Amino acid sequence: MQFKYPEVLYALFLLLIPILVHLFQLRRFEKTAFTNVKFLQNVILQTRKSSQLKKWLILCTRLLALAALVFAFAQPYFANRDIVKTEKETVIYLDNSFSMQSKGEKGALLKRAVQELLNTVPENEEVSIFTNTETFKNTTIKSIRNELLQLDYSHQQEAIPNVILKGRKLFSKQKNSVKNLILISDFQQNEQLSVRNDSTFTTNYIQLKPANANNIALDSLYIAEQDANTVKIAVILKNSGIPVQDVPVSLYDGGSLIAKSSVDLDTQNSAEVTFSIPSNKVIQGNIRIDDNSLQFDNNLFFNINAPQKINVLAINEADDTFLKKLYTDDEFKLISSTLNQLNYNEIATQQLIVLNELKTIPNPLLTALRSFKQNGGSLVIIPAKESNLTSYNDLLKTNNFSSFQKVPTATEKKITKINFSHPLFTNVFEKQVTNFQYPKVNDYYNISATAAILRLENNLPFLLANNETYVFTAPINNENSNFKNSPLIVPILYNIGKNSLRLTNLYYTLGKENTFDVQTSLGQDAVLSIAKADEEFIPLQQTNNNKVRLTTDEFPSEAGIYSIKNQDTNLQQISYNFNRKESTLQYHNMAQSYPNKTHTTVAQFFEDLKNEQSVASLWKWFVIFALLFLCIEILILKFVK
Repeated sequence: MQFKYPEVLYALFLLLIPILVHLFQLRRFEKTAFTNVKFLQNVILQTRKSSQLKKWLILCTRLLALAALVFAFAQPYFANRDIVKTEKETVIYLDNSFSMQSKGEKGALLKRAVQELLNTVPENEEVSIFTNTETFKNTTIKSIRNELLQLDYSHQQEAIPNVILKGRKLFSKQKNSVKNLILISDFQQNEQLSVRNDSTFTTNYIQLKPANANNIALDSLYIAEQDANTVKIAVILKNSGIPVQDVPVSLYDGGSLIAKSSVDLDTQNSAEVTFSIPSNKVIQGNIRIDDNSLQFDNNLFFNINAPQKINVLAINEADDTFLKKLYTDDEFKLISSTLNQLNYNEIATQQLIVLNELKTIPNPLLTALRSFKQNGGSLVIIPAKESNLTSYNDLLKTNNFSSFQKVPTATEKKITKINFSHPLFTNVFEKQVTNFQYPKVNDYYNISATAAILRLENNLPFLLANNETYVFTAPINNENSNFKNSPLIVPILYNIGKNSLRLTNLYYTLGKENTFDVQTSLGQDAVLSIAKADEEFIPLQQTNNNKVRLTTDEFPSEAGIYSIKNQDTNLQQISYNFNRKESTLQYHNMAQSYPNKTHTTVAQFFEDLKNEQSVASLWKWFVIFALLFLCIEILILKFVK
């Protein structure tokens, strides 16, 4: 038993007063003469004994009554911990990611969790609640009732360690307060689960589970085949749950249905559906399916804009046949010129310039290339066997490279080291190749570099990159190297060309940093914007002579097809879709990982927490005892003779 006001117990010393009064009778007895007391002697003895017993009974009842009153004012109670004088801090994480759309036994997981919070957490109790998108610090359920009822689902999904770190910041720095962090989520397996224990607060997990784990998702799409007449689009669907037969898949162009198909889905397997559309057709596409589980992955937006060709200028003093084979007319606009016939006015309009084994780089060309690079252009430098290293090194220095140095005793070397993680090799290799037929070079230059795309077997660099400037350290003509016959030349030069103008993809994923280029020329202080219906924002952008590089990150926040606008003019469309990582309904076993801290319902957890922190007050009982002892005293005074 504990006391809210233990200092009141000092009043128990006042019980000495009635004891002293009863022990020392202050009233003096008077003698009264009587004729004959012989027959009263026995009566007097009996009366004195009865009176003494009655006084002791009265003393006990009074002492007990006074003691009960003292205890009542001290307010005794029973509790599991000393929480009366300890402040309680409660921080609640409410997962509002898309996976919480799943249906439980009593409806959608998120909506049910909100209702149980509103019903079980006391309205005026101060708590902090945060979601993936909102934070309500030091508030009450009553004051944020409407915000919780209107809480919407979000594509943002925080990893559990990040959630705990964010929740920790919402606690005060008081060391003597009882801190409880409560995580309400379905705890999908795509989230990181490793959690470090923190002794400053207690973490509890409320895992909400759906009634079933069935879900069909539009996972992705890509262009499978393309020719002069048609483009074949492949759509990948994934199934989580029981097998499903004849799932209808529809293709829309804007609001018009243009194709429909169906597919059978096995458990935990993916399937593919293909659609054919006319080549060079501008389409604002939307793939749709009907699924009663998660809704966010039932639409997949994409768009095909009018084809844009990338401008490539090759300045040659060597054979350029390999460039003409790579930069074909369907994707590139290649201009091939010798150095003597070069039209310098064409440099400013290019996205990529290739210096194909020039023996020297004249000063006018150096100046033009500096301006070209400042405006965001891409440059490929392939030196000649007998190059004027002074002019080359001036160009290399401008682009933050070290200088070329001649190798006195250069011997044939193989190109054996490939940086598979470089962006030029994205989706090129399925795995790192060890039995590759490596190309070779005879004469090459030495250049200092810590990172390289390709290296020779003696560890000297063969291909370097920095800020979209790519430098070969050796001529690649057939007399000096067989690199032109190597499979490496195709992905390297093709991807260099494609990256020089980052045309928009079929679609982008929300919540990630996406970068793409738009071919346009802007006036002074003009900017591009991205808009859909009543939503419009200005992305991060970098303006060059004939293109604008846009970067999106936090915005947009909704999936759909957006327009890239220059004031009131629509330049092209761009599509965004939600990340599909929540589509697979697989969950951690929290009860196994944290058996003593995992609960299954919000209502049951808060009921247990209430009981744990409840206080059994006893002062009313002591008041009743005091009244009872007073009644006993009255009865003794009245009936005991």
